Amino acid sequence: MSESLIQHRAEVQGLATAILLPSVSVFGESLDRVPGSAGPLTQVVGIGLFQRAVLTLQRAGIRQLIVLAGPEEDQLKQALGRGPRVTIPVRWMPIREFPLDDPRTWEAMAAEVPGFCLVASVRGVFSRGLIESLRREVQEGQAILVAQPVVQRAAGDRRVSVKVQAERLLALGSSRAEDVTLVAADLLVLPAGLMAAAQDTHTPPGAMPIRRWIERAAIDGRVRVLRTDGHPSQWYQDVRTQAEVPAAERKLFSSLKGEFEGFVDRYFNRKVSRWFTWIFLALGASPNGITMVATALGLLAAVGFGLGTYEAAIVAALLFQFAAVIDCCDGEVARLTFTESAFGAWLDIAMDNVVHMAIFAGIAVGAYQQVAGQDDAWIPLVLGAAAVLGNASSFVLVTRAQKIKAASGWKTPVHAAWSEFMLKNVASRDFSVIVLLAALLGKLDWFLWMASAGSLVFTALMLWVIRPSARSRA
Repeated sequence: MSESLIQHRAEVQGLATAILLPSVSVFGESLDRVPGSAGPLTQVVGIGLFQRAVLTLQRAGIRQLIVLAGPEEDQLKQALGRGPRVTIPVRWMPIREFPLDDPRTWEAMAAEVPGFCLVASVRGVFSRGLIESLRREVQEGQAILVAQPVVQRAAGDRRVSVKVQAERLLALGSSRAEDVTLVAADLLVLPAGLMAAAQDTHTPPGAMPIRRWIERAAIDGRVRVLRTDGHPSQWYQDVRTQAEVPAAERKLFSSLKGEFEGFVDRYFNRKVSRWFTWIFLALGASPNGITMVATALGLLAAVGFGLGTYEAAIVAALLFQFAAVIDCCDGEVARLTFTESAFGAWLDIAMDNVVHMAIFAGIAVGAYQQVAGQDDAWIPLVLGAAAVLGNASSFVLVTRAQKIKAASGWKTPVHAAWSEFMLKNVASRDFSVIVLLAALLGKLDWFLWMASAGSLVFTALMLWVIRPSARSRA
């Protein structure tokens, strides 16, 4: 579902507000009393937990935030002032003035909530896809509890267990039981009506009323459970202690995926690129700067191919493969640090195509040098020119296809399916491995034939795919 449709449904159904709890879980448990506990400023891939939660919610379409902060309020405000800009309004409610166990606090927040509210602790990292799913799934009068499978139970685990039947909550309990398979994440959706009825809920002194609301609503079958293992894009990872930080960072890295990824990207380049991404993050490199590093490596490889010797071709092919690995890092850094931009995405694609055309030209020049003086020496140059021309045309058509896709303007499902297949499986970096194999075998001239023919065929197919949709939009 497109972001515009998600936004429309959210506006209709009313999930646009989030309440963040920096010091406690959503069920009232203090998170600062555990030995080695993580705090709202704990760094996960270079960004504090609180800032990461705010930026993720913003990217997922949440339009306003309410923060129930304690003594750390000034530090949290400073954290939001650093790094990517927070554009949604943030209302700060100090818990010394708005105690979490006071029903009037929740009634005051209910007055600020149009329809539904997302309540979350910041002692965890979660995906944009999870928030978007919650925004899609809200239904009138229904609460949504996010639950995650128990992977490993630690001693003293005090998380709330979840019993569910047909996606409906049956009961909440303690995670100490041996048969627990699901525990509640610190993330749930509440109808504003539940918070407005806080005065009617009997809660022990010092305790938050949320658990009682959920339990009461569950009796009436009004609490749906959304499992985080239902879809790869809907994940949640606890970060209650410092020991859980590495697991959260691994989860963030494993969720990274570029727009055009082939087999080699998925199973090799991404595995290797993460090590270099860590280095770029440590150096504070910008995504666009990394793009230019990958471009420089690719152009240097093209020069190596142009030398025309077997040894230079091997070195150039290895350098080109290395450039493909580094090319993964710009997107990874951008997504991990919330620094994506339309210009950055365009620059990445544009420089990729510049490198590819330079590689084709370099291979053609190298092949020409090997047969210079022969009657058919012109053939590599013609093939190289065809490959460069086909690549340039493909770039223009892929850019056009992306615009059509973003506007949901495909003429027929067949054209949409073909476009998706070609963008995901053809317009990728996988051919760097083919170049390496051809160089090892001393058959780069064969690759030149494949590249020239393939690029022209790709151009023809893309023209067939986008022409009906482009004409219908004209």
